[in-house]
Amino acid sequence: MTERRISWLTLLIGLAAGLLVALLRDRLWGAGLGIGAALAWLNFRWLRRGLDTLVLASTAQTGKEKPVVPFLSYFGMLFRYGLIALAVYVIFEYLRVPLVSMIVGLCALGAATVVASVYEILRPVS
Repeated sequence: MTERRISWLTLLIGLAAGLLVALLRDRLWGAGLGIGAALAWLNFRWLRRGLDTLVLASTAQTGKEKPVVPFLSYFGMLFRYGLIALAVYVIFEYLRVPLVSMIVGLCALGAATVVASVYEILRPVS
């Protein structure tokens, strides 16, 4: 449940900040915030999928002295960073969206994690 909350909060916080900045200040900065938040959301989804695969592989091999992790799991973990870096570069070069705005937009994942964590702490346990 917390993972789903972090996922939609990442988009909500990032896109709301991007829209606010685009309307009040600078359209390109707002676009950069939105793009960064979307990339952070995509990164989180890929990370969750990769970790789920690792957990399945490790539990399936319970009792083995040296469990084997599928090579594609390692590749997927590294590939997502390369793909995000490539997307940021292409957007920066061709659309002239400020690089710093996209990096700040990527921080929407951190903000969403903090909000979801505070919610979990303050939520009464039933």
